Amino acid sequence: MQSGIRLQKILSAAGRASRRAAEALIEAGRVSVNGVTVTALGSRADPARDDIRLDGRRVGLPTSRRYLVLNKPRGYVTTRRDPQHRKTVLDLIPDVADYVYPVGRLDYDSEGLLLLTNDGELAARLTHPRHGVPRVYEATVRGVPTEARLRRLAAGVPVDGRRAAPAGVRLLVNRFAKRTDESRLRIVLREGRNRQVRRMLEAIGHPVRRLRRVEMGPLRLGRLRPGAVRELAPAEVTALRQAAGKTAAPRRQRGGRRPRARPGAGNGQS
Repeated sequence: MQSGIRLQKILSAAGRASRRAAEALIEAGRVSVNGVTVTALGSRADPARDDIRLDGRRVGLPTSRRYLVLNKPRGYVTTRRDPQHRKTVLDLIPDVADYVYPVGRLDYDSEGLLLLTNDGELAARLTHPRHGVPRVYEATVRGVPTEARLRRLAAGVPVDGRRAAPAGVRLLVNRFAKRTDESRLRIVLREGRNRQVRRMLEAIGHPVRRLRRVEMGPLRLGRLRPGAVRELAPAEVTALRQAAGKTAAPRRQRGGRRPRARPGAGNGQS
């Protein structure tokens, strides 16, 4: 299989996983080409001629692209399947028949804007730190940070022994202004590491009580209700692709039902 396209790129383009996740699937022996299990990451195939399968199911390139924004509530995991049998974000979009997957993650107790798509190339660009697509969070924290601690947070605090990239930080003026037991911050990140916002705030002594993502590049959560989902408008898709450094127009959706905005359900503890 010297000619063709790398398998992880095919899986990503098919909307089955991000390229990084596709590499893990290949190494785990879950991908086959023409009946032969493939575990080498350099393997290639031709999606037009070869029988490519993931977990025994045929992988084909999608004929249409889907771009959905979900307002994720607490108590859901950001994955397609969960070995602990917790509710996943896919439980909130049962009307979407196309294979889509979440771009990046929001942890179990976090809320807010989550993009789901089957456009693997765009998903890879949005999650790669090289492109620096900003994510904006609103965090309710314990106590009120001093100016010195806010400057420390903005400069980048160590997370897992490695300093986080500088962040945009602003103390919001709101109903918490006269309280001393908690406050609300607006934080802008251009990199995404596991539970990064929570760990950064813990590092300056102000653990998170509530965390919500409100923006991702040009996308805004707006008034979308918790648990509700909507399809992106063509102009939003174009703006998102430009933010990720990808300007080619996406293929139009053919057929399929537009997902209904649905109210979310339930909070939970991990």
